Amino acid sequence: MRTVCLVLSLLVASPLYGEDAVWVPAKDMSKDAVLNDRAVETFDAGLRPEWGYAVPQQDTFVVMHPKQDYPQAPLYVVLHSAGHDVLSCVDCCRTVGNHDIYRSPDDHYALYLDCRKHQAQDWWWGGMHAKDKGLIKRNSGGDPTPVEKRVIDTVKWAIQKYNIDPNRVYLSGNSMGGSGTLGIGMRHGDVFAAIKANVPAGIEHVSQRMYFPPQSVPDNISLPDPPIVIDYSAPNDGWSEGHERFVKSMQDRKYAFFFYWGPFGHANNSAEIMKMNDLIDSLDWLNVKKNEAYVVFTNATCNSPLPWPDDLKSTMAGQVNAFFRWKNISDASEEIGMSLCLVTATDLQTQFDIPQEASADVTFRRMQNFQLKPHETFHWTFGGTKGDGQADPQGLMTIPSLKITSVPTILSVVK
Repeated sequence: MRTVCLVLSLLVASPLYGEDAVWVPAKDMSKDAVLNDRAVETFDAGLRPEWGYAVPQQDTFVVMHPKQDYPQAPLYVVLHSAGHDVLSCVDCCRTVGNHDIYRSPDDHYALYLDCRKHQAQDWWWGGMHAKDKGLIKRNSGGDPTPVEKRVIDTVKWAIQKYNIDPNRVYLSGNSMGGSGTLGIGMRHGDVFAAIKANVPAGIEHVSQRMYFPPQSVPDNISLPDPPIVIDYSAPNDGWSEGHERFVKSMQDRKYAFFFYWGPFGHANNSAEIMKMNDLIDSLDWLNVKKNEAYVVFTNATCNSPLPWPDDLKSTMAGQVNAFFRWKNISDASEEIGMSLCLVTATDLQTQFDIPQEASADVTFRRMQNFQLKPHETFHWTFGGTKGDGQADPQGLMTIPSLKITSVPTILSVVK
């Protein structure tokens, strides 16, 4: 009898830990559905031992198909807020205006994940926020937590199962999910092409995982070039506290950052937010590709003054880097070229005054073929200007104070 009980126990426990050779989520056929003319599948899955969970658990995730399935489609990944779980998050997609960032384009697959079912282990997507000392104590540091590893491996599973274009995978989230989007997404530039956070509830998660000051990146840690980051937050939202530190860290590290704000509180309705800042959807982030170089704009003269930390009652809308655009021209072993310009009023209708000219430091990232060794010299040309530079200790090359206009101009760099 004891032998029978032991065998039954092993049969029950093994799927929870996923100890078989392959981690295979189980589809719940009874929950197959159609939402907005798109097929919806629900899966339950156990754990992989390497994620580091202390006890077994089962988690649910949902996959929404494009209206028409096709190979190499992009993938839109969603992390829910503290007020939702994975199923209620998907249900929000029925109604425009209800957490709009949860709604994926009709030609994308969408993957919805969960961190509510096992809050003791997974809450805040493995991160933390300033209002919860317990989360800070448990989840601080640079090492990803088990739920973060589960998120990444589930994304990789979806890429393989649905024949997703691995260079067009995007991460998004609202509130707690926005915090997770920053914390998980920025650390995994090898997975996500771009990420977008709607009113992220705290900048602590990303600050810990990216070793922002007062921390520093350990010598034995190599961070991949991060995805392009979009963040829209409100100074009159208490959850946005600390954004001045986040903006400074992004600029000092030369990370690609597009930031929009206004007095819209902790809002999730895009139409209402756009009444106060109509730039939040202005960057075509869902066409950024992970296998293409991009440029980072820092110290731009056209950036708005930050209301954080001293002017939180400001009713002014503002932006960082909202008007810059780029296009890959070439990326070869000996030369790289990028067309740079400012968007025009013809291309972008906005309440903001679009500048005719702006200066910014420009840094190349995610270069595929053109690579520089630390401190290696390079030569650059940009329209009628030219100069020489030297790569930094990480091999990054930055061209300072380029004057960018609405006329597309090629920045070319050679060794």
